[in-house]
Amino acid sequence: MSSDGIIEVPGIILLIVCLLRSSQYFMKSHVKQIKAFWLGAVLIFVSVIRRELNYLPDLLVPSDFLMLGQSYDWWEDSVLTLIYLVALGLLVYSRHYLWAVLKNVPVSLYLSVTVLAIIQYMGENAIMFPHTFGEIVEELAETAIYGIALTYLWRFKLADYESCLVQKLNYKFNHANN
Repeated sequence: MSSDGIIEVPGIILLIVCLLRSSQYFMKSHVKQIKAFWLGAVLIFVSVIRRELNYLPDLLVPSDFLMLGQSYDWWEDSVLTLIYLVALGLLVYSRHYLWAVLKNVPVSLYLSVTVLAIIQYMGENAIMFPHTFGEIVEELAETAIYGIALTYLWRFKLADYESCLVQKLNYKFNHANN
C-alpha cells in the first residue's frame, strides 16, 4: 500500500458502498433506460475503485507480465477504456433519465464538488500545498467527494424518477401513435 494508503481507506469504503447502492438501484429498476443508467453508474464506480487501488498491480502482477505480447499496463488501460466507453454509451442511452436526475441536483452540490475537485487537483500537483501535505489534501478532498456521492445516492428516491420517466415515455408513445 502506498504511503498515503491509510488515508485512502475511508474513500475506498465510501466508493464500495456507492457501488453497492448503485447495484441495488440497478436490480430494483424495471425500465430499460433506468437499468442502463444504473449499470453505467456501477461501471463508473468499478473504474474509480480500480484507479484508487493503483498499488494492487504492483503487489499481485509480476513486473515482466506479458499476455499476447502486451504488458499488464496496456491490458489494464485497454479494459478500463472499454469500461469507460460502455458506461458512456449506457449514459447516452439513458439520457432522458440522466437529465431528469441531473436537473434536480441542487446547484450548491455541483459547486461543492467542483471546489473539492479543484482542491484535490491542487493537492495532487502540489499547487499552493507542500508535496507531503498535498497528498493528504488530495485524499481528504476525494473522500469528501465520495461522501457527497454516497449521501446523494442514499437519499435518492428511485421510485420518484422511475414514475416520472415512465410517464414521459408513455406520453411520447401515445403522441407518436396519434
